[in-house]
Amino acid sequence: MNNGDVSQGRRRFLIGATSVVGGVGVVGAAVPFVASWNPSAKAEAAGAPVSVNVSKLDPGQQMTVEWRGKPVWIIRRTDEMNENIRKLDERVKDPLSEDATQPAYIDNELRALKDDYAVLVGICTHLGCSPTFRPEVAPADLGDNWLGGFYCACHGSRFDLAGRVFPRMPAPTNLEVPPYRFDDDNTLTVGLDPEGAA
Repeated sequence: MNNGDVSQGRRRFLIGATSVVGGVGVVGAAVPFVASWNPSAKAEAAGAPVSVNVSKLDPGQQMTVEWRGKPVWIIRRTDEMNENIRKLDERVKDPLSEDATQPAYIDNELRALKDDYAVLVGICTHLGCSPTFRPEVAPADLGDNWLGGFYCACHGSRFDLAGRVFPRMPAPTNLEVPPYRFDDDNTLTVGLDPEGAA
């Protein structure tokens, strides 16, 4: 055996080992680089659908969840509340929500998939204030004609319990209805359309 054979074997080993270590290094550097292209957990959460259990929400109560950085109200309406909404059809600016932001599958006066649940983005369509939930009928500060709804203290806009705005208010349109669906009788998911909805 001569020194030329030993050097060739050693050279092949060193080249192979260096290639393997270099390849591992390239993969090790590429993985974090490619991972940095993915949105952060916070960014994913900001646009992600939000599921909520509505079984403990009593009739007449409201709860708020956050979706895409916005408050979304879920109101469990009573039969009386729904009747009061229907009484206001002639008094609200856009009773059929023809100029409102809402999914195409929300197409009734109650603006809901199920009559007893309203789902609304809790931001006034005027300048972005958050109205307050005022379900009581005829309170002293809102007058005898008030049948329940939402009042924006910033500039006085009023909405009924379906989020429909009254005429001559600063808010130009009804409150927004986000995409949502019921996964079962007790679970509502904001940010996803019902299956089969276009």
